[in-house]
Amino acid sequence: MRIIPTHLADLLILEPTIYTDSRGFFFESFNQHNFAATSGFNGEFVQDNHSKSVKHVLRGLHYQIRQPQGKLVRVCAGEVYDVSVDLRRHSPSFGQWFGIHLSADEHRQLWIPPGFAHGFLVLSATAEFLYKTTDYWAAEHERCILWNDPQLAIDWPLSDTPLLSEKDTQGVLLREASLFD
Repeated sequence: MRIIPTHLADLLILEPTIYTDSRGFFFESFNQHNFAATSGFNGEFVQDNHSKSVKHVLRGLHYQIRQPQGKLVRVCAGEVYDVSVDLRRHSPSFGQWFGIHLSADEHRQLWIPPGFAHGFLVLSATAEFLYKTTDYWAAEHERCILWNDPQLAIDWPLSDTPLLSEKDTQGVLLREASLFD
């Protein structure tokens, strides 16, 4: 597995070694020992989530202010534009965002440590999104930053108005958000 640092502190792109032949492909999508050695994260994952969304769905920017979740994310069908925002006040990359195309064809994963907001935009007709989390989902601690916050100025690759949940339309601006120390 190849680890690629991003310009945001602790946010990593993981490229698995893929074995292909005429029958198809194989890759190891997760190995606790290798992940800990390469990411520096020595905790455990406690929950796996799987979502399916249609084109133009934008989910996020979500995070939990208590029980913050680290997430190991990947796409198993389709393509998304995935965005992470550093909400850790002490971080050198506080308030900055990183975006990456993730697709089932490339098999790349993204390690999003606790203290980041996360969202994605579906670019294909449908997309299935998998993520492992380091803590359990807790609705009472969930927060949302507006996907189009002008302070963040995220360059979403939009060709149409995004499809949003009611929760995501009620997000707050970064300057009003609960943040991590």
